Amino acid sequence: MDRSKALTLTVVFGLLAVMTGLTVAAVPLYQLFCQITGYGGTTQVADKPPEAVSDVEVTVFFDANVERDLGWRFRPEVDRVRVKVGEPTLVFYVAENVGTRTTVGTSVYNVAPFKVGPYFSKVQCFCFEQQKLAPGESVRMGVTFFVDPEMLEDPNTREVRQITLSYTMFLDEEATAELEQGAKGAEVSG
Repeated sequence: MDRSKALTLTVVFGLLAVMTGLTVAAVPLYQLFCQITGYGGTTQVADKPPEAVSDVEVTVFFDANVERDLGWRFRPEVDRVRVKVGEPTLVFYVAENVGTRTTVGTSVYNVAPFKVGPYFSKVQCFCFEQQKLAPGESVRMGVTFFVDPEMLEDPNTREVRQITLSYTMFLDEEATAELEQGAKGAEVSG
């Protein structure tokens, strides 16, 4: 094989390897980008709330959605709260398995308007944690959050007085399949 063909093949395989690597890294890199920038309404994570609490109040609305295949009911316990900016607040969501099989769900979240994402911080949350529920079983899941007072200093967000925190609960197909495989294995050996 001549030198130019070998170089061409090396470049093509090199590009293929780079493209494959970027494909594998795309989801974690996108999640990291969203967490850092608040893009797409991605909220922030904080170790503790700020020390200063503003007199300015905002109304935080709560939304819950469920993927149809999960077989659950999912809802916030309250549809809204009025909080002072900087004040830590604890609210609960409830999930109930109304299906006929044990399933595992996991949730994703965002806030609207999207521009508030960098200023909406969660101290404690059930997001991205697997929830396993048997038929008829329910769970109460807490979220502790605050709205960062820096929101009031940003010309793009200082007028915001209504925020919606939205969760969508999805079927974790892999974890549910593993549960079902384990149950079948237990039946065979029993």
